[in-house]
Amino acid sequence: MKIEINEKIEFPEGFEFGINNSEIYVKGNSKETKKTFNLRGINVEKSGNSLTLSVKNGTKRHRKIIKTIAAHLKNIIQGLKEEFVYKLEIAYVHFPVTLEINKEKREFYIKNFLGEKRPRIAKIIPGAEVIIERNIITIKSHDKEIAGQMAANLEKATKIKNRDRRKFQDGIFITEKPGRKI
Repeated sequence: MKIEINEKIEFPEGFEFGINNSEIYVKGNSKETKKTFNLRGINVEKSGNSLTLSVKNGTKRHRKIIKTIAAHLKNIIQGLKEEFVYKLEIAYVHFPVTLEINKEKREFYIKNFLGEKRPRIAKIIPGAEVIIERNIITIKSHDKEIAGQMAANLEKATKIKNRDRRKFQDGIFITEKPGRKI
């Protein structure tokens, strides 16, 4: 069944936005975010301080795509207003872990994890700000995807293989995500 689908996204005052082919950019609070979407078959219209996504003879698939694009744009607007913050906690039982950031190479070093001689390394994604305070790591970014991926990279860097997880509970774990605590 073909239906008409319309979704309107309102941008706050002081925000600038535009469309270049399939790329939508948003500027605000001296920050800028660009995101590329698959806009085939979707009409995108800029009018005043809003962006309208529409399809005349749409299907369920078109509705899903439009709702996904709208959710991404709302996250971009929210991130430009206020940064997304992830908090991670270091847990160790066997050996004290030391953390270090190399800003030149944009790398995060996890030293003495489970007594290993070589440090475990996680790349710092451009656009993410990493802060270490004792055993709490804070990740900030105006892009939700960058902040979430950086938190996942740190958690993945301390994944334990070939050992009993009930006994070896060491690692870096996400304790707080934007909008909720875990």
